[in-house]
Amino acid sequence: MATPKILAVSALAIALTACSSKAPDMNQLGANPELPKPHRGVMPDMTIAQPTAWGDQVPTVPAGYKVSAIATDLAIPRQTLVLPNGDILVAEGRGGSAPNLKPKDVIAGKIKAKGNTQVKSGNRLTLLRDADGDGVYELKTVFADKLNAPYGLALVGNALYVANQDALVRFDYAEGQTKASGAPVKVTDLPAAINHHWTKSLAASADGSHLYVGIGSNSNITERGMAVEIDRAQIWEIDAQTGAHRTYASGIRNPTALAVQPGTGVLWAVVNERDEIGPNLVPDYLTSVKEGGFYGWPYSYWGKNVDRRVMPQNPEKVASALAPDYALGSHVAALGVSFANPAVGGKFSDGVFVGQHGSWNRNPPVGYKVVFVPFRDGKPAGEAIDFATGFRTDDGKTRGRPVGVTVDPRGAVIVADDLANTIWRITPEAGTAAVVPAAASTPTSTPTPTPAPAPAQ
Repeated sequence: MATPKILAVSALAIALTACSSKAPDMNQLGANPELPKPHRGVMPDMTIAQPTAWGDQVPTVPAGYKVSAIATDLAIPRQTLVLPNGDILVAEGRGGSAPNLKPKDVIAGKIKAKGNTQVKSGNRLTLLRDADGDGVYELKTVFADKLNAPYGLALVGNALYVANQDALVRFDYAEGQTKASGAPVKVTDLPAAINHHWTKSLAASADGSHLYVGIGSNSNITERGMAVEIDRAQIWEIDAQTGAHRTYASGIRNPTALAVQPGTGVLWAVVNERDEIGPNLVPDYLTSVKEGGFYGWPYSYWGKNVDRRVMPQNPEKVASALAPDYALGSHVAALGVSFANPAVGGKFSDGVFVGQHGSWNRNPPVGYKVVFVPFRDGKPAGEAIDFATGFRTDDGKTRGRPVGVTVDPRGAVIVADDLANTIWRITPEAGTAAVVPAAASTPTSTPTPTPAPAPAQ
């Protein structure tokens, strides 16, 4: 009889062998992505990042822009927030506590871990300050620690909100402070049992009265049963004063980053879709989030495409499923989103930046970059444009993995890199002017003033 060790080695061999076939090229960007037939194998294709140091290299950015590392040696930076005085808060940490379901989960988990940082989770907020405005952030200090895998950040007036993996909390904040003045106050508990998808994304409504929290599913496709999916795969709307919450949208498998569109107040999300039905299924996506909308998970994907793995089926829910606005490509692992502004300049003035952490279950790999999705009339329009690349090379060496993306009102694009444990700052060089189509109505380029206090995006 084979020993557990032999079985594990055999499973590993199967996993590695699965990486030999390359996925066919398909057009999976935009409103109407190509969707092949589902294909299920013993193991998904696994092409894992091979971490290596940046050395004297930096990400590649478009002509007319420059990039610099403004903070290094962090403890797993995930999301960032630019404060009104220009300081930057960085949420650092790693969460999750989901047990493995099957032997292949053990093998896949060990392989996937090789492509991530081995640094210990920070569980803290770090503050970065450039006091003289020269682009060098000479101060790096802990703003708050002993948090529980903090991820989403939002500022409303003098209230700083942090979405830990188990609760939404609030700090009092005064402009210019470098350390929290006290312990955080809990606003409300967040679903935390198992936490297969642990990240809790966060955005504030335009008037600051509500917070939106993205809560991922507790499985890929209900393998743990539906009981553990209560309150999962949802976006909550939370009253900022009372903590009362309601489901704002559902069937949204893993909403990893949220942003409120300037001028319109519309909530947008990037979402990681399901795995294990092929290298070109299912596209991760960017979408406006409709109040009360159902986005398919687990019963269907990209609108009404039924996932036959789910039992029992639910045709009524499938019939109500909404298709997202914009496909980003399958398995790119979009983890960051932020709206542009005219100060960014060039052709990057109206649209959103999306941080793509990169695939682990696709050959060839995809993601590992920051892209820009141009908008027109308040909606995505045209092909996504590479904005920051070079995180992964053709030989598999991976220097970094982008997560959160934040646009500074002054035009800088801040990128959190949780493999290199670095914060990158990309800025337009002098003379990089905004390019706005003459025929376009651009609410994101001319923000409408909102009543004070206004949240920092």
